[in-house]
Amino acid sequence: PLNFTLPLEGFVFYIPVKRPGHDIGYILSISVLGIVFNIFVLMVFILHKKPCTVAEIYLSNLAAADLFLVSFLPFWAVSAWNKFDWILGLAMCKIVKVSILMNVYCSIYFLVLVSIDRYLAVVHPLSHGAMRRPKCAKISCGVVWILGLILSVPRLINTKLKHEDVKNKTACHEADPTISKTTELMILVLGFFIPISIISFCTVNILKALRNRSIQRVKTRKTDHKADTLVLVVLLAFLICWVPFHLREVPTWLHQAGILTVCTSKEIQHFCGQIFTYLAFFNSVLNPILYVIVGRNFRDKLKELFKQWDQKRSATISRTTSTITTSFFTRWKQKWSGARF
Repeated sequence: PLNFTLPLEGFVFYIPVKRPGHDIGYILSISVLGIVFNIFVLMVFILHKKPCTVAEIYLSNLAAADLFLVSFLPFWAVSAWNKFDWILGLAMCKIVKVSILMNVYCSIYFLVLVSIDRYLAVVHPLSHGAMRRPKCAKISCGVVWILGLILSVPRLINTKLKHEDVKNKTACHEADPTISKTTELMILVLGFFIPISIISFCTVNILKALRNRSIQRVKTRKTDHKADTLVLVVLLAFLICWVPFHLREVPTWLHQAGILTVCTSKEIQHFCGQIFTYLAFFNSVLNPILYVIVGRNFRDKLKELFKQWDQKRSATISRTTSTITTSFFTRWKQKWSGARF
């Protein structure tokens, strides 16, 4: 059967003609849920009266990166629904593609910062205290946002519009194949292998330290234990969702290099690429759910926030009732005084 391929250059949707609605519906579902859930998480972190911890600063920035990522997915759904005829112009073509790539970089490097923070807290609790201050965390987050933007510049420069006269369609694509391949290699190395190596190192040492503490029955603060559990679960979810996506092109590259003699068919590669892409984007929806299910501190913040709102609402109602009552008795008194005379 005929198939449409939506070339995101690193984000490939393989959409059979017979069922494009299912795929577009899935993209939009991820986008809507991701926007709602991540805004909810950011509201809890921002509106809560207590300042965020270092880990929470990183997780809130991760939620912001996830929010930006899923916010641009509907543009690709519109393009797919329009049979991949890009009608939004060159500016939006560049903005959408760069924003998706930038926030993929930012997401994984925020997790790197979270891993390093928990590594220092668990493995080296008595040293590197300055690195675990909120001010340092905010500066680190700023550096990550700038780094994500810089790493996305090659795609920004290479993204062009191409009009196909035969099909009478305009494609949003990367013009230079060499730059495109370089970008994909950068994503694999800088956006996967290096950060995953750092995360793996930190996670293994965190688990070793926690096991040793358990054996030695060393008492730790409950808040630290809760934070460690949440971080480890979020890291595990990230690995499950993103590892298949980043490794999906490795067999093709090995085949082209002559290292791998047998290569899977294009149809199987496209199908796997589609599934792995959906799984990767689903991570932006999964993270807020994990905060609620696993994050005890997050749930406590949420309860306290609802309590704050309830107290404000009660105070507002009380003031309104008091004002109405005072106004009523004042008018009644004036009326009664007038009736006496």
